[in-house]
Amino acid sequence: MDLEHRIEEAILISDVCDIVSHHAEKHFKVFITYVINQVYQEKTYRRILEENQAFRETMAALEKHPCVRGLSFTSFLILPFQRITRLKLLVQNILKTAEEHSERETNAIKAHQQLEQIVQECNEGVRKMSRTEELISIEKTLEFKSKSVPIISHSRWLLKKGEVQLMCGPKSTRTMRSRKLYQPVCLFLFNNLLLITKRSGDKFQVLDSCTRAMLRTEDLEDQGQQLAFVFNLKMLENQEDRTVTYMIKTSSTSDKLRWICALTPNRRTRFTSAGSQQSDSPQVQCIQSYTAQESDEISIEMADVLNLLERTNDGWMMGERLHDGEKGWFPSRVVEEIHSKEVRAQNLREAYRVQQAHDSGGGPQVGSKSGIRAGRRVGKGLDFSSRWSESVGDSSEGTQ
Repeated sequence: MDLEHRIEEAILISDVCDIVSHHAEKHFKVFITYVINQVYQEKTYRRILEENQAFRETMAALEKHPCVRGLSFTSFLILPFQRITRLKLLVQNILKTAEEHSERETNAIKAHQQLEQIVQECNEGVRKMSRTEELISIEKTLEFKSKSVPIISHSRWLLKKGEVQLMCGPKSTRTMRSRKLYQPVCLFLFNNLLLITKRSGDKFQVLDSCTRAMLRTEDLEDQGQQLAFVFNLKMLENQEDRTVTYMIKTSSTSDKLRWICALTPNRRTRFTSAGSQQSDSPQVQCIQSYTAQESDEISIEMADVLNLLERTNDGWMMGERLHDGEKGWFPSRVVEEIHSKEVRAQNLREAYRVQQAHDSGGGPQVGSKSGIRAGRRVGKGLDFSSRWSESVGDSSEGTQ
């Protein structure tokens, strides 16, 4: 109604951010509860579909109705919060063009702060619930031979899990000619803990563990097929309070580098982080949407701009998204490099201005899946879309 009244006053709307700010403060908190519980909505819906044939047939008939435009029921469940993220994108683009120190800029900054806070609380709520469920599931599969390590903690979450080859251990006497040169193991890397495990049926036997802060890695040059894609993993203090070194063999160059970066995140990357605000740092822009397949990857959308941090020779890059600082790996085929130094500098200025607007609200910025796409490219138009609509599609907006 407020927006309709504004249009009645003048067909050329002077501002909308003040309206957005008012409603965000008074009415939008309900979206936090809605989004946090959305995963249970979907689980309940899927369970009823499996158990109730009449319900399944009714829903199938409804989804075929012309008014639905071919969208699934779950598409409509995501629509409420999708509106919030699109409002945030609108406000952010208004902020980019608003005159500095003007009333329009003040309104945009206030609206952006309130929308950002809502998005962050939604993301954090969903993240905490999913992390706790994941820890409970992992703990049920672990078997400790000696010293047991408590897994479930509010301050712990899984960063990366995967199988590698353990080529030698602290007590190994194997030689290069041994038939048992290496054995398959599974690494569970949490934000503050590493477990080296061995699969045994549906269970994982914990062979060794170490706090993440006490890990060190050393990249080794490839030396033939048997020693290709290898790095040293050093535990300064393992579960037996000893210093041990393991030789880890991975499946590819990118897999090796991804494990090294995950295990020791404070190591220097090949290129400069976006936080340095250097215009000559390499930048890439997304030309094809990509959804993360692994926990150390990042989902990116068309027009996302990222500072390039690492690049492998087998088609992978690690980048830091300008608008929220989120880092992760992605295929090099879904991005193109920004060669213009002027465009790179402009991207940093726009991201910095939005970051200043957010920081003035006093809250730390958390990498969220629905954020601002700061960035410019030459030759192709920008395509802004909500990250929360990955499984929905932009056409779902037309149902409202």
